[in-house]
Amino acid sequence: MQAVHGLVRSAGDGAPSASTASKCGARCGEEEPEELNLRVSALREGNGDEDSEAESYRDGRTGEVDRETRARAFAWCRDFLSGSWKSIAEADFQISIVSGGLSNLLYKCSLPDHIKPVGVEPSRVLLRIYGAILQEVESLVSESVMFAILAERKLGPRLYGIFPEGRLEQYLPSKRLHTEHLQVPDISAEIACKMARFHRMVMPVNKEPRWLFATIDKYMKKIMNTTFEREAHIKKFKKLMKYDLPAELASLRALLAATPSPVVFCHNDVQEGNILMLDGRDRNSSDKLMLIDFEYSSYNYRGFDFGNHFCEWVYDYTHDQWPFFKANLDNYPNRQQQLHFIRNYLSECEDNVPEDQAKIEEDIIIEANRYALASHFLWGLWSIVQARISKIEFGYMDYAQHRFDSYFKQKKLLA
Repeated sequence: MQAVHGLVRSAGDGAPSASTASKCGARCGEEEPEELNLRVSALREGNGDEDSEAESYRDGRTGEVDRETRARAFAWCRDFLSGSWKSIAEADFQISIVSGGLSNLLYKCSLPDHIKPVGVEPSRVLLRIYGAILQEVESLVSESVMFAILAERKLGPRLYGIFPEGRLEQYLPSKRLHTEHLQVPDISAEIACKMARFHRMVMPVNKEPRWLFATIDKYMKKIMNTTFEREAHIKKFKKLMKYDLPAELASLRALLAATPSPVVFCHNDVQEGNILMLDGRDRNSSDKLMLIDFEYSSYNYRGFDFGNHFCEWVYDYTHDQWPFFKANLDNYPNRQQQLHFIRNYLSECEDNVPEDQAKIEEDIIIEANRYALASHFLWGLWSIVQARISKIEFGYMDYAQHRFDSYFKQKKLLA
């Protein structure tokens, strides 16, 4: 237990408050040491050579939609939405990139201002084009079924069209949360309640908790058989392979096998970019947030959703310069922040406070922080696979390195 307390840090360990947790430091030219090191190392290879991958993105992300994507998006909107969408020319079709997706390509598609809907068709939608890592028939079918069910239950956006390459979703007037919002007490409390409601759902998919290690094993197999062509990727991959990942995976399996955690329907990716703050809702409302993006949802061990969410307090994916993320391990929730989350989760699950509430809370803290290791391991492997196949502009190899570095730091604190 003492080791767990050391991991989550006490409230007095200097964790930033909600009011001081913004990324103003980077905007004002003052960077946290780890953030600074991350950006410097992103521009340098292990031998001191310039990182060609970082160099190619010195000017930031691409802001334009290519002609082929525009043409395909127009055709999908016209065919699936019908109504006024069939009356406009492609030249009048409006499309823009929606930032934040690391697994899929996201676009906002709109009718021109002078064209109004003639029926029930929406005037704007979100187009999701599946990333390469998700284009497997079984995963696409399951995710589409879950998305449709959650939409019917009004727990997610409406579904307007589905096709092999992606789908058209309801565009919800909203703002995506930023990393620093996760520390705001009332927002953290509502996320905990939303997670508890998600966990109570019964879904028509396989209820065996195979997803976590089946996915890790799948990614591990791909990594062990992969090769990179880009010199920057080759050097970073060699550095990552210095870890004995198969042996480490065996150790992780043993640890989690000894960690009680109930099987529930998990989101598996509760990070700030997958949480919308809906427009038109009172900021003091307890129902102003919506979970979105269910491509990784499955029956899984509850601890993964806790631990994964706590890890996401560390990562900011809105950074507009290479490697397009920032990380600050000091933002990992301290003990009091974790208890605040856990107590709100339990209050949504239980009508009355159980007599052994304190013991339940301590058990969940252990559960969550052990499964945080699984989060680092899974997304570290995922990121290596993405570096090989994804077209999304993101420093996947740098992200993988940070996730595995964080894994070993966290494991040391748990020892």
